[in-house]
This record gives sequence, C-alpha cells and structure tokens, in this order.
Amino acid sequence: MHAPRPSPRVPPAPPRLLLLAHGSRRPQWAAPFEAVLATLRGMRPGIDVSLCFLESMQPSLGQALEQAAREGCEHLRLVPLFLGTGAHLERDVTQEVQRVRDLHPCMQVELLPAAGDSDLVTQALARHALQGLEPAASAPQAAD
Repeated sequence: MHAPRPSPRVPPAPPRLLLLAHGSRRPQWAAPFEAVLATLRGMRPGIDVSLCFLESMQPSLGQALEQAAREGCEHLRLVPLFLGTGAHLERDVTQEVQRVRDLHPCMQVELLPAAGDSDLVTQALARHALQGLEPAASAPQAAD
C-alpha cells in the first residue's frame, strides 16, 4: 500500500492593501491619492489595492472594509495616507477597524502607521521643501 500523497501547499494570498485618505467635499482633492493608487498598480501589476476615504467621499472606510469581507478577503492591510497620527486614526479609524473585526473574525485587518511616520515620506517631503530654494523654472524673468 502506498501512503497518501500530501497535498501541495498553496501559498496564502498576499494581503489586500486598502489606502485610506481623509476625504473632502471637493472631488479634485482626491487626485493625488488616485495618483498614488495608479502608481502602486503600475509598480506591482496585479496587486490587490484600492482607495477609500474617512469622510465626504466614496467609498467610505466602512464600505471598503465590508466589501473586502464580502469578497472573502482574509488579510487586509489598511494604509493611512495621513501625515500624522491624530484623533481620526486613534479614535475613528480604530473603532471602525474593531467593528469590522468583530463582525468578520475570519478577516484579519492590520492597521499600519500613518504615512507621515515613515522615513521615506519624511525624506520625500524634505526633498520637496528643498525645491523651494531652487530658482523657479517657470517664474517670469525680470525686465532690465
């Protein structure tokens, strides 16, 4: 008799990324965050990533988390595109994440630090600020 063959191990699916921005009543406000989303998708084709908002825009954080649960997502990493950790992250986002964890215990939701807590973001902002020391290429030249 032959021993049963072990079934091949299927690697777990990579976590879904959910980018979180604050939101605004002005639709054009979302453009930089949509650019981050598009850049991520360009850097890693096939990545499971989407964007949601805390206030005033759709999908809301709650809607995006609920959709992920309905789609059978097992592991989600929530990436706050905030410059700092304030009341929204400490209170509002944490409460919403806990609500979804309680409703959908099969979905692991991991809240990552605010983007502004990353050295990469700090360095990028500093480089951006240093551009203010460079002569503006599009500034009109003074007439003599």
